[in-house]
Amino acid sequence: MITVHHLNNSRSQRIVWLLEELGLDYEIKRYQRDPKTMLAPASLRAVHPLGKSPVITDGELTLAESGAIIDYLIERYGAGGFAPAAGTPARLRYNYWLHYAEGSAMTPLLLKLVFDRIESAPMPFFVKPIAKGISAKVKSSFIEPQLKQHLDYLESELGQSGWFAGDAFSGADVQLSFVLEAAAARGGLDASRPKLMDFLKRIRERPAYQRALGRGGEYALMK
Repeated sequence: MITVHHLNNSRSQRIVWLLEELGLDYEIKRYQRDPKTMLAPASLRAVHPLGKSPVITDGELTLAESGAIIDYLIERYGAGGFAPAAGTPARLRYNYWLHYAEGSAMTPLLLKLVFDRIESAPMPFFVKPIAKGISAKVKSSFIEPQLKQHLDYLESELGQSGWFAGDAFSGADVQLSFVLEAAAARGGLDASRPKLMDFLKRIRERPAYQRALGRGGEYALMK
């Protein structure tokens, strides 16, 4: 039995979604973020030393990192679907998106989250204007231009086909879903990029996506 070690409001939601797409039996072990720090609980370290989510266990296997988990599940249980054929240009594109999502696209989103929290964090009144000024400068000069560059790139790439790796839905779309959900929640993704907004609409309408929301519980990025 596959177990998803599932942290609320996290990347592990897309693993639950993929398992629903694959039609596999699985169980969920839930973990809650600390409401103040928003960090995962220390109990996750008993599953994997980094104490991060997602993590899955499948028999004797324990596997972390979304891209590696998606690759493993599709390779073992996908029955030839959810990924282009090996050795094709489409497969290379598919592999690229699996790595790009966390290797490039998530960095400015995480930085924006950190600097947004700096601005709202409790601190002495005489420090707050300085902290807010530094944060605003970093966001305007680096983070926001990076976000725009990535969203423009994704919009143009999605315009080449119905899905990111080609005309068929694949694990690449699952991997990129969290990036785009996060961008819509706090990274400036809006109706000015209609292809990306249509992508979000289409994945949210998939029956497996809806079932995953029911299984996974609270997913604040949807709000």
